[in-house]
Amino acid sequence: MSTRTIVIAAGGTGGHFFPAQALAEALAARGHKLVLMTDERAGTRKDGIFANGPQYVLRGAGVAGRGPIRAIKAGLLLLASALKARSILKDIKPDAVIGFGGYPSVPPLLGARLLGSKRPVLIIHEGNAVLGKANALLSRFANVIATSYPSVAKLPIGAHTVFTGMPVRPPIAALAGEPFTPPGETLSLLVWGGSLGATVFAQVVPPALGRLPEEVRKRLHVTQQARKADLEEVRTAYAKLGITARVEPFLNDVPELLRTAHLVIGRAGGSSVAELTVAGRPSILVPLPIAASDEQTANARAITQVGAGWIMRQPDFTPTALATQLAELFNTPDELARAAAAAASLAMPDAATRLADCVEECLHLSPLPATRTLQTESKI
Repeated sequence: MSTRTIVIAAGGTGGHFFPAQALAEALAARGHKLVLMTDERAGTRKDGIFANGPQYVLRGAGVAGRGPIRAIKAGLLLLASALKARSILKDIKPDAVIGFGGYPSVPPLLGARLLGSKRPVLIIHEGNAVLGKANALLSRFANVIATSYPSVAKLPIGAHTVFTGMPVRPPIAALAGEPFTPPGETLSLLVWGGSLGATVFAQVVPPALGRLPEEVRKRLHVTQQARKADLEEVRTAYAKLGITARVEPFLNDVPELLRTAHLVIGRAGGSSVAELTVAGRPSILVPLPIAASDEQTANARAITQVGAGWIMRQPDFTPTALATQLAELFNTPDELARAAAAAASLAMPDAATRLADCVEECLHLSPLPATRTLQTESKI
């Protein structure tokens, strides 16, 4: 096997970083040397696949949603970081640079593009059902766009795209095929919010559960992710309702929580949707309202179109509406089982392997599997 040096460009935390980590583990298992380029939010990794290898932290900030002056400053900062990335890449001479979207991937891939004829293979992975702004910029010179969905909106016409699915962490991938057991004496509810928009779950879910009959509340076991500022308020609310609940700012045991969950309530980010399908668990999805692209609603449609879950838009996500939906579902456990089976039908637990195959194919190390789906243009 020919060992290559591969740069992974990814930042943020949680769902933004897990796909990159999963791919890195797949590539490391094949003997490739990995280099991480990330942002200040993520910082240097102290554990995991990147901990013992080269890491470079680049400054940067998102441009979208900022005023003109702040957008110009953010753009200049990204350009400065791209020039720094170019200098680093010139020294390490990677064979490929792979970006996972968002502004942290811009400096490494733009820096690689600035190497001119000596640039490495450039691959971007799109985690949503709508091409993100950073990836839209980078797609102009990427060799390949790997997608998490078979149909992705706003892909450039003629782009070389490969449907690989969304890589998930190995402990999540191991859940594929785990049976779903309908609720019995216990109703296990998992509520995850992520770093963006978690407050709405703190405001809506406890009072919604308080509207359920007492005999239902006694059966509930709730695990909820909440922002630190909301922790005590949410814990107090559940205690007053007599609901068994664990409320934490970060959930370290997501694989086990998914395995035992009867229903999940959360956002519709690409990683979250992928983990729900691999685990085969029904969900109520509340897409993060993003007026410009609304990619989370597009992600959620992939779930609802096959009957694997339900969408509640944030303006409609009220305690009364949620309580009504939950009462219907908890009274029809067969409906939860059907939704779980539908979610499992979308599972791609081998997405990290498929993406690693794509990388090696671009490096001419392995043939492209015949089962892979190629796209030239996709629309939702």
